[in-house]
Amino acid sequence: MEASSLSSTAKQSGPSPAVAEDERLALGARSNPTAFATLYGRHRESVFRYLRARCTNDDDALDLTATTFERALLAIQKYRPLGAGFSAWVLRIARNAAIDQGRLQRARPAPAALESAEGQLAEDDPEAAAIASDEHRHLRALVRALPEPQRDALALRYSVGLTARQIGSVIGKSEEATQKLIARALSDLKEAYGHEQR
Repeated sequence: MEASSLSSTAKQSGPSPAVAEDERLALGARSNPTAFATLYGRHRESVFRYLRARCTNDDDALDLTATTFERALLAIQKYRPLGAGFSAWVLRIARNAAIDQGRLQRARPAPAALESAEGQLAEDDPEAAAIASDEHRHLRALVRALPEPQRDALALRYSVGLTARQIGSVIGKSEEATQKLIARALSDLKEAYGHEQR
């Protein structure tokens, strides 16, 4: 009997304190801009990391982060706590902003590729830094070649640190389907990388 009461208590415990606080702030942000500013401060870094994983450079990711929070502020009146939390809601907005941006970029000629500032070169071993930079660029190219749902799932998992359940809330899939999507993406990356090493 004790095990069943512990199990029912765990199920009734509800969202984590951070998620519950975000819910309270999101509902308060409808009439209080300070509440939205607090949400912005809490979530801007994770939104940026997700968008940076999707974009080719920091400037585009920063622009899309600003767009995301502008859209979120305009839509805060429509926000409804559905269990996934504010984080999933704002990341869904970020995903849609990135998709919209991708459509715009495909509609016009692509500018010359810009080198990404992915870290500073090691001053003591420029050759090793150049090799690491080439490998990093190569891996990013392999990730960009994946289908969009796989890219999204990987970006949300490894750039933002979301669980499969949280990712599913953002991309509109079940937890199990999201786990399979991530596993498939990693398998495809491993195969593509291994194929090129032969």
